[in-house]
Amino acid sequence: MATTNSHVDTTKPAAPAGPLDATGAPGTLPLPHKTARLLTLAGAVTTFASTMLAWTWTAEFPGDLTYYGSPVDLQTLTLVGSVLTIALLLSGSGVRGLRWLTPGGKTAPVVLASLGTLGVAWFSAGAIAVVLGGLVNFEAGMWVAVAGSLLTVVGALGLKADEPFDPADPTLRDPGAWRRFRHSLKAPAPSPGKALPGWAELLVIAVTFGLGLYVFTYGIDTPYGELFIGFLILVGFGAGALGRAGLNQRLGQLTAKHRNVTFTAAFVAAACFPFTQSSDQYTSVAANILIFATVALGLNVVVGLAGLLDLGYVAFLGVGAYAAALVSGSETSVLGVHFPFWAAVLTGAGASLVFGVVIGAPTLRLHGDYLAIVTLGFGEIFRIGMENLDGSSGPSVTNGANGIANIPDLVIFGFNLGEDHTVAGFELGPFANYYLLMLLFTIIIVTIFRRADRSRIGRAWVAVREDETAARAMGINGFRVKLIAFALGATLAGMAGTVQAHVTSSVTPEQYQFVEVVPPNSAFLLAAVILGGMGTVSGPLIGASLLYLIPAKLQFIGEYQLLLFGLALVLLMRFRPEGLLADRRKKLEFKETGQLDVPTGGPGLSKTEA
Repeated sequence: MATTNSHVDTTKPAAPAGPLDATGAPGTLPLPHKTARLLTLAGAVTTFASTMLAWTWTAEFPGDLTYYGSPVDLQTLTLVGSVLTIALLLSGSGVRGLRWLTPGGKTAPVVLASLGTLGVAWFSAGAIAVVLGGLVNFEAGMWVAVAGSLLTVVGALGLKADEPFDPADPTLRDPGAWRRFRHSLKAPAPSPGKALPGWAELLVIAVTFGLGLYVFTYGIDTPYGELFIGFLILVGFGAGALGRAGLNQRLGQLTAKHRNVTFTAAFVAAACFPFTQSSDQYTSVAANILIFATVALGLNVVVGLAGLLDLGYVAFLGVGAYAAALVSGSETSVLGVHFPFWAAVLTGAGASLVFGVVIGAPTLRLHGDYLAIVTLGFGEIFRIGMENLDGSSGPSVTNGANGIANIPDLVIFGFNLGEDHTVAGFELGPFANYYLLMLLFTIIIVTIFRRADRSRIGRAWVAVREDETAARAMGINGFRVKLIAFALGATLAGMAGTVQAHVTSSVTPEQYQFVEVVPPNSAFLLAAVILGGMGTVSGPLIGASLLYLIPAKLQFIGEYQLLLFGLALVLLMRFRPEGLLADRRKKLEFKETGQLDVPTGGPGLSKTEA
């Protein structure tokens, strides 16, 4: 007897409503690929040409954008963005000699680079209109830049997507241009490239860190806030474009292969920074960035590896700073002693270690929010305690709110860090000297972090962080492991505090609040770890650098500084929750689940079997 499969649907699928785009998905009909490519190229070339024209007729706007044929400041950033867009476009089109630029996506990098160029050009237009008082202050070059950058984005959005549309994808159900825009930002994983010789791989690493030094130096040397914002826009979209192109993954493979070379190249590039400066104006900012970054790396041991939410971590920095200040020979120190530098470092680190154990022993039996509240309370207790040790409310130890001032400069092997010195023909000021000293401390702390992360105790920290109950079932003493992490993090913060006391030449309780406009403070330290990427070495360093540099450069915004800064953090956590430089576990957690699709039929049946 013949049987029929009643569950098989033999009807023809309904035709999609609306026009089909080039990939077969319903929505807005895109531009032909060749036309879109020519439109993108024409827009980028027009934008490039606009930088050779005057953008405004008056020199009152910072940077003096009144000259022809000599782009400066915001014009230079727009020029770089247009050149990057052209290079990525030609690489995706298969131009010989540029194919290495896009081993992954072809369209997504062009879209992001064009958006970065548009952002700089339109922000420049808005800044000129606000500062000078209206659009009447525009010259022809500004109008050409606005129109050319917009034309570039329109053409880039019409390029063929790197991956075909999947109409069944729930993230692409909204038809039209918005869906196409979101899909244009996606890019496939880079294809395996041709293996380079060993010397070429080392050269690539060296050149990359050299470029990184140049970009960082340009950003920290920006003389006014509008230029720094334009710099952030271009670097943000440019980094995203290079990442979508697959260059970041290629570089990550090289750095993983040559870890020691990468480690050395990074710190050699950082050590060259003071030699690029003609004064201490920005080396002081760099020295404080390194202090902030190393403290964030110590917090990364507690939060990133062990998973302990510590909201009072800045107190350990204060313990180290106060301990070093008391034995530094300052006239306002009640101890009246002057330890050599190495002894002062050991004193500050030891004091923080003791406080870490004393605070951690009774509190680490708590979990989650309760631990966070206790550590937050400890941070405030430390600050208030330092204020009360003034001889009136309590014993005379810290001079209360006045703190310990006039801390003498360090002298190491007869080398006074508070004086100017000439090294290899370069004049290094006091802050440059302290920057190099702090860089040495950073190397030590990074080495300790890397060793601890790869050790047996490091694996135990990760196990406790992921599931403490399961870790205990496997024989791990959760309390002892967490106490070690707490003590190590406190010790690293104390080491950084010893240098901070001498860099700032004074220590006061107000420097160690939970929230303060200028970091370091507990809130900014925690944000730096999460923003950069928990559990990584370079993540907190980059996150701390951004969180210190951005408020320092956005002071011209005034009372809106924290508002805009918080908005930027919200957007970043929305679109990059794993952090700027996430480890493999975070990437899998936030981006790649590795799980099969959930069946849509009955229990035990797939959609085709239901």
